[in-house]
Amino acid sequence: MITGASRGIGRALALTLAAQGGTVFVNYKKNGDLAEQTVADVDAAGGRGIAVQADMEDPDALRLLFDRVAEETGRLDHFVSNAAASAFKNIMDVKPHHLDRSYAMNLRPFVLGAQEAVRLMDRGGRIVALSSYGSVRAYPTYATLGAMKAAIEAWVRYMAVEFAPYGINVNAVNGGLVESDSLEYFYGVPGMPAMREVLDRIPAKRPARVQELADTIAFLLGPGAGYITGQTLMVDGGLSVVAPPFFADAGPELALPARPVRGA
Repeated sequence: MITGASRGIGRALALTLAAQGGTVFVNYKKNGDLAEQTVADVDAAGGRGIAVQADMEDPDALRLLFDRVAEETGRLDHFVSNAAASAFKNIMDVKPHHLDRSYAMNLRPFVLGAQEAVRLMDRGGRIVALSSYGSVRAYPTYATLGAMKAAIEAWVRYMAVEFAPYGINVNAVNGGLVESDSLEYFYGVPGMPAMREVLDRIPAKRPARVQELADTIAFLLGPGAGYITGQTLMVDGGLSVVAPPFFADAGPELALPARPVRGA
């Protein structure tokens, strides 16, 4: 089961898993045509695709989504929480309904979806959540979504411990800057640094490709990741390990303040 699987990372993952056979549930919110195209491509790649419409903001719709899984296959091996949405606002412009919707569209569906998934994982399974770089770094107007992504990463750790006795691994993947259809929009937000400036900070000098994220998730779902749980994997081209600009750009003339001498 992949939420938000009609396009972007979700679609790429659906096609990657299709090559391994099995049934892939393609969840979508609005665009049924894109979902059906993804299903057709899954079928052509050797899997069995099933498109299921459900708005992740609606707990009843989410429950029915997993009811459909139970009807079709009777069990579930993998749950990937990929769908996400939020308003982008400066903190002083955030209203109560922005907070409520960000929670309802991001954190709540992951937690409730994981609960439903575990009930269907009678032979063990894997749960993977998509996070973002805003969970660990502050971006302009990104607080409502970044805070939810940070909370998701925390829930991943708690779930990993609680679900381990059932043979269920829980992890997150943080893609940093991803070459997706939302990238150009996001870097048009006032106050956001220019795309070139951000790319220059990435050692790889490019954003992550959607397929690279899909391959990482597929690895976590596969047999080679059986002993990995409770982790957030950074797939960011090295961005998260680069020193901040005030260190990275520091010349030899820049030094930290002198340590006070005792008695001076």
